[in-house]
Amino acid sequence: MKLPSPARSVVRKPHAVRRTLGVETATRRGLIGGVVPLWLGAGLADWWCHRRTHIERNAGAHESVIHSLMMAEAGVPVVLGLFCEVNSGVLAVCGGALGVHAATAAWDVSYAEDRRRVTPFEQHCHSLLEVVPLMATGFLAVLHWDQARALFGRDLHRADLRVRRKRPDPLSWRTRLALLGAMGVFGALPYAEEMVRCLRARRTIRATPPAEEPPTRTLTFAADQEIR
Repeated sequence: MKLPSPARSVVRKPHAVRRTLGVETATRRGLIGGVVPLWLGAGLADWWCHRRTHIERNAGAHESVIHSLMMAEAGVPVVLGLFCEVNSGVLAVCGGALGVHAATAAWDVSYAEDRRRVTPFEQHCHSLLEVVPLMATGFLAVLHWDQARALFGRDLHRADLRVRRKRPDPLSWRTRLALLGAMGVFGALPYAEEMVRCLRARRTIRATPPAEEPPTRTLTFAADQEIR
């Protein structure tokens, strides 16, 4: 019997089978060993930019609260992905958190640029912090493509929206604890320090008034500036 051309290709090229079978492992390694460290590194660099521009003296604890909110929005999908079975419901939560995070990021920048200097380097950090959650959601959808299709009614099975504990789990408890520890040390701890520093300078989380002249000139134009 003559095999269809795709089948003949697989038979003739065993390395194609190995590459296909290794996609899941490679994707998971890219998510844990690439996307997560990139997210934590960009967040740490962003914290350093806030400290360098003396956030406690201008934008204050109000902006620090927004930073904590964004961290919580990004942390919910991470925790679900580590401890819960990834199904259509978890993917839907990740997508919703991604949209809320993007809206909160826009709120953050619109508040900060009128009160402190948002440097070009910090703007690049913000770009990474917005793209990395999108990358993580994409990786997770690829790992569980059948559930992603079911979420939009494109799979043979119905979407599973239940939240249940992951079992069995390809990640060891040591790996999961290491990831949570890294999030605490390089994510939560620096921003907790930022919050304490802001509250010591001004004991309120209310918004501070904008500066008379916007400090972030790279994002604004003077009213009478002629654009050529």
